[in-house]
Amino acid sequence: MDKCDWQDKGAGHRQRLRDKLLAQGIEAFTDSEIIELLLTFGTPRSDCKEAARAALAQFKSLPAVLDASPIQLQQIKGIGPKNIFALQFIQGVARRYLRQRIVGKQYVHSSREVADYLIHSMRGLQHEVLTVVFLDAAHGIIDAAVVAEGTVTVNTVYPRELVKAALARNASALVIAHNHPSGSLTPSRQDEELTRSLHLICSFMHINLLDHLIIGASDQVYSFADQGIMAKIRADCRRLLDRTA
Repeated sequence: MDKCDWQDKGAGHRQRLRDKLLAQGIEAFTDSEIIELLLTFGTPRSDCKEAARAALAQFKSLPAVLDASPIQLQQIKGIGPKNIFALQFIQGVARRYLRQRIVGKQYVHSSREVADYLIHSMRGLQHEVLTVVFLDAAHGIIDAAVVAEGTVTVNTVYPRELVKAALARNASALVIAHNHPSGSLTPSRQDEELTRSLHLICSFMHINLLDHLIIGASDQVYSFADQGIMAKIRADCRRLLDRTA
């Protein structure tokens, strides 16, 4: 087969994938086909079928391929900087979409959507980050932002900056979340100390810390509120404040 014949065949295959998406939706695609189509956005004249299969075999799942670093992706034959740009661009679009989708909604009725955003934005990170969801007095979602990166402990998170960010947004309540790159959902002693310190400091500013979420590696979330830890922290802080009043 000469080059022109190969290009015509490849163009026909890519058009069939696009037609399939329009006619049947994303659910009709295999993970390999999704990755292939994303890779072709970067190199539209290249056959990306084998590269997509190799990436899926290497990383085991679609989310893992999207979460892989550029250095990891470049180890796959057929994937270069333009393909990596396409993968990272769709990741960025998805994160912005999920973040903007939650703004303006009431947290109580949208906690699952908040968790989806946090999972997507934190999953696969090799370092810890602390994200804050800012809420108004009616627990409507104002904004969400990363406020700290690196090891998240009481010694590395600066409460003044967190409170400053909350006041700048006129937030009355907060939900904090951080990821465990190890994948474990079990909170550490440092996680509980951080929650206790932030709750106490926020209380002085009349800001309510509603929950602390831990994001693991398997799309699971650990909630301090659901586990009763927040209730205990609130009770302990009330007793402390009563003694100092």
